[in-house]
Amino acid sequence: MLGKTRRAELNAVISDYVKRISRSCPIEVAEVRDANAALKRLDANRAAACVLLDAGGKEYDSEAFARWVGEQRDGGLREIIFVCGDADGFPDKVRERVKQKLALSTMTYSHELARVMLAEQIYRALAILSGSPYPK
Repeated sequence: MLGKTRRAELNAVISDYVKRISRSCPIEVAEVRDANAALKRLDANRAAACVLLDAGGKEYDSEAFARWVGEQRDGGLREIIFVCGDADGFPDKVRERVKQKLALSTMTYSHELARVMLAEQIYRALAILSGSPYPK
């Protein structure tokens, strides 16, 4: 994540979903200062699938997103990095580095709220894949 999630109430929700996700798979939330720090982390994890949250990205419903996550897992991928921007979006060098783009919605959300929504959708995807009653 470029920048910090400053609103305490949104941080609490993200933390709750991270805790839930951690029951199914390892998860790390990293907040970096700027594009250079983000690129450094991405370059250190070349084997990971990198996905940029972008309004112009591919849209999935929750079931399709879960299938995509499952396909990555079943194909042997061990790490997915979701790159979330700050209030200014992404510098060009991050956009150029991360080719795969995901849209959470056609609507525009604050970067902090988008982070909450991403965490919930990751948790929902894992719940769908495990057959949990959560997504119903």
